[in-house]
Amino acid sequence: MGIFATNAQSSGGSPARRRTEGHAVSIVAPDMVVSGNLKADGVIRIEGRVAGNVTAGDQILLTEGGVVEGDLETREAVLAGEVHGTVSATDRVEVQATARVLGDIVTPRLLIQEGGQLNGAIRMASGKGPGNV
Repeated sequence: MGIFATNAQSSGGSPARRRTEGHAVSIVAPDMVVSGNLKADGVIRIEGRVAGNVTAGDQILLTEGGVVEGDLETREAVLAGEVHGTVSATDRVEVQATARVLGDIVTPRLLIQEGGQLNGAIRMASGKGPGNV
């Protein structure tokens, strides 16, 4: 089940999240357009549009309808929207059924759900040496 699926609702009515407890969540709302780079230590949830690179210490959540025109760098990326750039994650990347990635993915673990689109290369590194994530 995807993180943004409608039947994965929390008691508050918002989509359920994995591994975000204890971390600040920065949100780019659906009606927002951000021009420039974003950086946060915790979680960045993108529901709108970002024209720039996005770096999050813990997690990047890109919802359905969200668009990033730039590179993503994080520990874990969960993608349901559209990315035009490279996705780099030190732990894992999840490409959900509604996602469209136009660029490369660099991560040791990758999940692509049926229907998820990837038009780019995949590099999966097993260690933390030079040239690896």
